[in-house]
Formats: sequence, structure tokens, C-alpha cells
Amino acid sequence: MGSAAQRAAGQVDLGSLDAVTAAVESGAGLPEVVRAAARALDASIAVSDRGGSVLAVAARSSADEASLLADGEGVEVLELRVGDQPVGILRLRPRAPLDAVVLRLVCTLVASEVERVRAPARASAEAAEAFFADLLSGSLAGADGVAAAAEGVGVDLAEGASVLVVRVHAHVAGDDGSRARALSLVDRAARGSVTGALCAPTARSGPPGDEIVVLLPAAAETAAARAADSIQAELLGGLAGHSVAVGISRPCTDPAELARAAAEATLAVNVAEGEPDRPPLAFEQTGAYRLLLPAMADDPEELQRFYEETVQPLVAYDEQYETDLLTTVQTFLEADGNVAGTAQRLFTHRHTVRYRLERVKELSGLDVGSSDGREKLSLGLKAMRVLGIARRGGPATEAGTGAGRVPGRG
Repeated sequence: MGSAAQRAAGQVDLGSLDAVTAAVESGAGLPEVVRAAARALDASIAVSDRGGSVLAVAARSSADEASLLADGEGVEVLELRVGDQPVGILRLRPRAPLDAVVLRLVCTLVASEVERVRAPARASAEAAEAFFADLLSGSLAGADGVAAAAEGVGVDLAEGASVLVVRVHAHVAGDDGSRARALSLVDRAARGSVTGALCAPTARSGPPGDEIVVLLPAAAETAAARAADSIQAELLGGLAGHSVAVGISRPCTDPAELARAAAEATLAVNVAEGEPDRPPLAFEQTGAYRLLLPAMADDPEELQRFYEETVQPLVAYDEQYETDLLTTVQTFLEADGNVAGTAQRLFTHRHTVRYRLERVKELSGLDVGSSDGREKLSLGLKAMRVLGIARRGGPATEAGTGAGRVPGRG
């Protein structure tokens, strides 16, 4: 990026355009192109389509974004055109004098990307939610039924699709508009990455977090991964004090497989939620968890029973007494059953680890000293993740020598 002194002196720093052209050529998506343009121009930027829908924003804060979109002080409004055809609006607030040549080139590059990702008429929010509710419940029958329902919300499945499931959790007190903002951020990142993308909240949205499902038509594995990265970046940049998990399905070529893809994305996001701050997780990266997907789809009640027979007593005890038996078991298994290694990872004494493991045996009836006990506990932990069961802390304390107690989570 050229310096402010260079721009003030009228020098054209064409090197500042390298990142913009690279983002366009790589197909990184409109959000990344706009972020690169903002760096090149040293400006805050918002891009909208001709209908006024915001497609991408690169601003320093939510207040800066709001000012941009409201045409606040210092905001310049430029029409984006491809040939003689207007395709959108670019709003920017420069932080230093702009070089006219660089600005014109950046606008041309951004306009070409807007033209590439412009979608046909979009379905209403209610129609999108109804479509995803039917898809996730399995009530859409056969390839023709799924394709027809997708066509009804403006999505063409002729070249296949991928599904993303996004979970957003607030860790600070927020305003009532955070849910709508999360949906807006996901929507513009998805549409900026894949033409015709559709998203909507699911029935799982609400405290303690929101869930949004995204359909990416004709999205190959690499395109879906780029869209997931863009969505996570938009959410983390636009929602302070939130954590984000994103699950990615395998691409499906047959509309009848779309429900399977949604289940894969759900499984992936369930697993991803157990690893805070991790990048988007593809179904192919879920390892042994994939083996439990048929159980979740065909007989979730049996999977639930297995969870209840293995680790659910530990979850209930942790909630009631603010202990961390579940984490101790998981860490013990990851340390290949080594008590000293577990103690080192948990920053506690090995005697405390042994005490906790004895409590695990008392509560679950499973002995971590036996291969059968370790295997069942490991599968129980996986079943918990696959079922999407969240861990919560309780308000109580537990008497006793250490008793496995750890500081409570707010």
C-alpha cells in the first residue's frame, strides 16, 4: 500500500493494487476483494448492489460502517459500472488524499467482481427459512422435490451444491440487533463468495447462540472453503465478543443428497464447537466422528441413550458442582492414558487427576484403567459432540480435597 505522502504528492503506487488483483484472480470473493481495496486506498469502504443491498464492507468498527452506509461526514459515493451498465454503489471514507488513477482502477476491479457475483431475484426471508426447515427435517422427497423447492427460492441445483452451518455465540452482553447483524454478515459474505448463495436462521437459533444454514449452489469444495473462511472473517470482524464455528459439507451433485449434506455440515459444526477459535471444519476433517453420522441420521435416540449411559452423569455432575471431570477424561484419553501427561496439560497435580478419575468411575461405572472403559468414554464424548450437546457450568461448589473443582465459567 502506498504511503499518504506518496498519494499527497500525486505519485501512483501501482504496487498497492497487487492484493486487489490477486483477490480477483484467485476467486477469493467480493468481501476479500473489498478488504484488499480498502487497504490499497487506505479507506473504509462499503459496496452495495443496484437495489441497495449491502454486499461487502471493510470498516474499522460497526460505528464506522453505520456512518458509511448513512453517507456520513467525509463519505464519497461512487457509481460502479461495467461498460455502460451500472452494477452497484461504492461508498468510501479515505483517510488520506486519493490518487485518481488508483481509485479508478480499484473501482473497475470492484465493479467487475460485483458483476460476477450479482444474484438473481432473492427469496423472501420467510421463504428461505421455510425451505431450510423442510430440508433439515427431511420432509422434501426425492431429487425432484428438493430441486423444485430450491427453484422456488431462486436456487438452481443443476450443478450441485454445498451446505454450511454457522454457529455464533455471544460472550458479552449485546443489543437486540446482534442476531439480525449476524445474519446480514453471513448473507453478504456468502453472496460475495458464491453467486446465488442462500442463507437463513434455523429453529436452533436463540440463547445461548444463533445457527445459520447456508446453501452454496454449484460450489466445489474449494469454493465452499473460501466462502466459509469469508463468513468467519466477517463475523469475527463485525461482532466483537462472539465466537464462531463453521461446518462444511461435502459437495453434492444430486439434489436428493442435499439433506445428507446438511447433516454433514451439522456434524462438522458440532465437532468444531468443541475446539474454540478453530478455522472452519470440513466434514472430511472430522475423523472418527464421521462414523457416527449414520447413527445420528438413522437412530438418534440410540445415540442419545449411549451418551446418557456413558458421559451424561459426568456432564450433570460438572454442571451441579462446577467441576471439570469431562475435560479431565478427554485430556486423559488424548494423553494416551498417562496421568502425569494429563496433569501437565491441565496444570494440576497428578494426585488431583487420579482423584477426578476415581470420581468418574463412581459416577459412570466406567474404569479408565480398562480398555473397555476408555473406549466407551471416548465414544460417549464423540456422541456428545455429534449430538451437539453443549457443556454448561453450574452455580454450586463441592466440598472435599480439591474434588476436581476448577474456576467456574460465566
